[in-house]
Amino acid sequence: MLIIFKSPASGDVIMFEKNGKEMLGVLGKDPADAKGIVTVEQLPGAIAAVRSAIDADKARLAESAATAEDEGDAKPAGGGVSFFQRAVPLLELLERSLKDKVPVTWGV
Repeated sequence: MLIIFKSPASGDVIMFEKNGKEMLGVLGKDPADAKGIVTVEQLPGAIAAVRSAIDADKARLAESAATAEDEGDAKPAGGGVSFFQRAVPLLELLERSLKDKVPVTWGV
């Protein structure tokens, strides 16, 4: 199943259900809700929450990379898609929506 974040300000951001629900949790929304809205008034808080989660994920990745380097572990290339890589398109959608003063919806 997919979760599609929509806004008149930009193109849709499509995520697999697992990743979309994780993003909804970061946005302070109930991941169990099949549809919902981030209102214009809620956008600044949502943007701050996503930025904070991105920063935390980057710090966690840097720490784990440093730990692996210290231990001499070789990591294979193509380690997968991290949280922050998935979150950046949603962050851009939220920022464009705030600029245009329009809400972001999902499941509608």
